[in-house]
Amino acid sequence: MTTKSAAAAARATVYGYPRQGANRELKKAVEGYWKGRVTATELRATAAELRRATWHRLAGAGLHEVPTGDFSYYDHVLDTTVMVGAIPDRHRAAVAADQLAGYFAMARGTQEVAPLEMTKWFDTNYHYLVPELGPDTVFTADSAKQVAELTEALARGLSARPVLVGPVTYLLLAKPAPGVPADFEPLTLLDRLLPVYAEILADLRAAGADWAQLDEPALVQDRTPAELNAAARAYRDLGALTDRPKLLVASYFDRLGEALQVLAKAPVEGLALDFTEAAAQNLDALAAVGGLPGKRLVAGVVNGRNIWVNDLEKSLATLGTLLGLADRVDVSASCSLLHVPLDAAAERDIDPQILRWLAFAEQKTAEIATLAKGLTLGTDAIAGELSANRADLASRAGSPLTHDPAVRARAAAVTEADARRSQSYTERTAAQRARLGLPLLPTTTIGSFPQTGELRTARADLRAGRIDTAGYEERIKAEIREVIGFQEKAGLDVLVHGEAERNDMVQYFAEQLTGYLATQHGWVQSYGTRYVRPPILAGDISRPGPMTVRWTSYAQSLTDRPVKGMLTGPVTMLAWSFVRDDQPLGDTARQVALALRDEVNDLELAGTSVIQVDEPALRETLPLRAADRPGYLDWATEAFRLSTCGVRPDTQIHTHMCYAEFGDIVRAIDDLDADVISLEAARSHMQVARELASHGYPREAGPGVYDIHSPRVPSADEAAGLLRTGLGAIPAERLWVNPDCGLKTRGWPETRASLENLVTAARTVREELAGA
Repeated sequence: MTTKSAAAAARATVYGYPRQGANRELKKAVEGYWKGRVTATELRATAAELRRATWHRLAGAGLHEVPTGDFSYYDHVLDTTVMVGAIPDRHRAAVAADQLAGYFAMARGTQEVAPLEMTKWFDTNYHYLVPELGPDTVFTADSAKQVAELTEALARGLSARPVLVGPVTYLLLAKPAPGVPADFEPLTLLDRLLPVYAEILADLRAAGADWAQLDEPALVQDRTPAELNAAARAYRDLGALTDRPKLLVASYFDRLGEALQVLAKAPVEGLALDFTEAAAQNLDALAAVGGLPGKRLVAGVVNGRNIWVNDLEKSLATLGTLLGLADRVDVSASCSLLHVPLDAAAERDIDPQILRWLAFAEQKTAEIATLAKGLTLGTDAIAGELSANRADLASRAGSPLTHDPAVRARAAAVTEADARRSQSYTERTAAQRARLGLPLLPTTTIGSFPQTGELRTARADLRAGRIDTAGYEERIKAEIREVIGFQEKAGLDVLVHGEAERNDMVQYFAEQLTGYLATQHGWVQSYGTRYVRPPILAGDISRPGPMTVRWTSYAQSLTDRPVKGMLTGPVTMLAWSFVRDDQPLGDTARQVALALRDEVNDLELAGTSVIQVDEPALRETLPLRAADRPGYLDWATEAFRLSTCGVRPDTQIHTHMCYAEFGDIVRAIDDLDADVISLEAARSHMQVARELASHGYPREAGPGVYDIHSPRVPSADEAAGLLRTGLGAIPAERLWVNPDCGLKTRGWPETRASLENLVTAARTVREELAGA
């Protein structure tokens, strides 16, 4: 590779970094603040120290430019709502009285006031708070957070670039506020919003910003001509400002498509593109528009969403091709590193050879710096790194972990009949109703009950050897007895065992399947202070033995009411893991589905009459471009059916989904052929029930009447009101009553009160129906 001149030396940077700290210090500080054990001053001090540590880690690893503004106490879209003054009317008083407490009230709600709706950030498992806008929304600039964090970084002698959610993406992510007609389009507020961005950019320039990054990931989705025209207008107007930093417009997660020509023509100084998920398409499109003469290109060649080591030679080849397409080419990850764990070196229980296959945020930062060095100085300058990288890639490709002939032979033998129930839904439902004998509007929960401090302590004591397996299992049995007893007393109709033995709905199964690796410190933010440790799907998948039968059977022995068997579906097992990238996702899904099929069949043999296979990630994993969706939905729905279609007609199959835009996949929900589906609906005011009705969904459904991601306890009247709304779309004989999601993150007092109110609401509406 030709050595570049010093004037054009490639810079290394990232768009964002994990926020939590090495020991999840942010989670602990925020939750301490909520409980009154940490003051606002102490929380801010913890946050400032985490930012300082991150910036110096990045600079020390060889990055030339660090991001600011990507840090958040809860969510960066909520931060943007604060930045542009779009506070919902119901929260204005709280924000005015105490900005920090009001911020968390928007995120979590209070007993009196509902929070903002929460949904998935594009096709990731990160959740954002949905802006609520209307024709009367007045935007006002509040650049305090952005300016303060930039000032902190500059004061430490760092080259820093503020990162903001772009105005077009912000409006496209927003929804009409409560009371605003559903056909209101927030994008019509663009001309009102742009002057606010202009003021914020001026403030950042005054504070010392040379560059500012505006993230526009919404432009990688299919966009109408009107939306593309709005993007052109936005960046024409922002680019024409004289009092601003240089602008870097960033896209990620997919190909930019028609929006690339819009942004290439815009009077902005730089673009950032994803060259991992959509490398060929973005490369070809960039060449087709004539490149970016006179502009900066930040090339995302290191995958910011997965944890496998980068193929350095392949990335260098991509970077070399890009050199002739822009005035300068810099190196980055494909998106914020928020979506990966912090440091693979912290893992002590993974085989050292396998560990070399992995790159978390710390290792990805080093890869970016290495690539920038190689692009600037040539491959001889990084010969040692390239040699080690080749060896790591070869080790993974040749490992027996990644190829199990028996698993592959079984998957290859699957027929279409294996993914179909033996009888129609009409025939099945008659058999199931006869077997279960449930009332009208049957009540249930989604699966998990509160994971108490005592449970977490017992799990830690088992790992540390302070208690033996027998002692731990007695503790789990005691918890199951309490959960079953409460549900019977509360009057729920279909019970669950509460999942006391499960650390996480994916990790629990991953630890019992071949082909998976578990981490000890691989925490990734899902929402707010909720962090998960996605397991690593590294090889071919099989099930050595039953995973849930013992605990489900024990729970059933305690009651005459049906107890649901609870499993996590194949798509969610992929989506909430770091999945292998060396074979098609559909092939991996089929392997997982076959392992789960064995578990479903064993549950049925043990007498379980209701089995729930959760697929909350089905919508989340939907490709961002419509052209890519049919192929995905074909293998995704087949994988679910393959998991569940080996049972008798009188065994009732449930599934569950939450916190996503379900209207996009209603047909796929139908194709799952589950007997009952439970869905998040409380924050979105039963929108999904209307979507199911519009589609003509023929089976049973439980749109949630209790928002479990808020600490507030919904009254029986509130739950009954939502239930009546649901009845406007779904007939009573097909309507179930349940919370939005599992109760793992809630405390017992609020759980008891909320579920008692849920049961009361169901009884009230049953009586109304009987008297009608």
